[in-house]
This record gives sequence, structure tokens and C-alpha cells, in this order.
Amino acid sequence: MDKTKPARAQASIATRKGDGGLTRLGGGEIISKADARVEAYGAIDELNSAIGFARSHCADPEVRSEIRAIQRELFAVGSAVSTRAEAKDPIPEITKAMVNRLDKLIERFEAEPGILRDWSIPGEFGGSAAFDVARTVCRRAERANVRYVSGGGIIQPTVLEYLNRLSDVLWLCARVIEARNGVDARLRDDDHPGSPWSRAW
Repeated sequence: MDKTKPARAQASIATRKGDGGLTRLGGGEIISKADARVEAYGAIDELNSAIGFARSHCADPEVRSEIRAIQRELFAVGSAVSTRAEAKDPIPEITKAMVNRLDKLIERFEAEPGILRDWSIPGEFGGSAAFDVARTVCRRAERANVRYVSGGGIIQPTVLEYLNRLSDVLWLCARVIEARNGVDARLRDDDHPGSPWSRAW
């Protein structure tokens, strides 16, 4: 045994195999990190981290619980995008039931008094501001996946539905947190009059 080389106690996450700008998809295929598919699932990874940051700043137990469950699902969503149909490994199914759960959460949050009044100015309350940032990251992830599909990429249609619905959930999380903490972040008030926003956002 060559004693001049220190033994590695365990495997490292630093494989160095991506130093040349390549990465491995689910299923083993190696492609460029500049590929639209990599951007699509990478944006979902970024989204999960942004949501986790928001959750870490949230004191509301209901919102924290719902968001943690969503984060678990996002791992499946990202894996579904990163794995080609012809891969040996099974692709996680992003089901209509997952989208429907988000719909039901939207309905529950929308039913709270004072939620759907006007646009809100981000930053009036720390806990809600973090969810507003997560919402914009979600919209970017949605756009990245739409671009991938527009360029000929194939993913489950429910992936786009899930991301679209999730951005609404994140917006509502911010508003629910504000309402439950007595924070008025409305864009328009007595000093700033104007027509309230349309439901067609």
C-alpha cells in the first residue's frame, strides 16, 4: 500500500466529473449543463431551496406543515424532469391528485377573510416576504420548463400544471401569514387610491 497517499474514509460529493461542464441525467445519460433540460430541473431545485428558506422564516404551523409536504413532492417533480422516458430507472409520476391537492389548498387559503383584496407590497413582514421571493422563483422555474417544452422537450403535462398552481399557493401563503399577523400590505389604501386588482392575474 502506498502510504504517501491518504486513505479516503468515505465517498465525497465532489466527484469532479462535472468540471468540464457536463452532468448526468437520471438514467445515466451525460449532457451539457447548458442544456435546456438541465436548466428546467435545476430551476426546480432552486425553487425547493427558496421555499425551504421561506419555511425557515415562517412561524405559522399550518403553513410550515403544508410547505414541507410540497417540498417533498418537488423532489419528485425535479426527478421527473431530469429523467428521459427511455431511461432504465422509472420516472416519478406527477399525478393529477398532486395538482388537485394544491387546488384544495388554494381554496382553503382563499376562504380566509381579507385575503383577496388587492395586490400586496412585498416586504411588509419578514415571513411573508420570503414567500413572495419563493413565488417569483417558482414563476421562473415554470418559465424554464415551458421553454424546454417549447424547444421540443418532453415532460409530463402535470409538471407545468403543478408549478403553475404552486406559484398561487406561495402567493397565498404570504397573504395568509400577513392576515394572521395583522399586517396590512395592500398596494392601495386611503392615501394611495385606485382600482383593486382583477381576479385575472
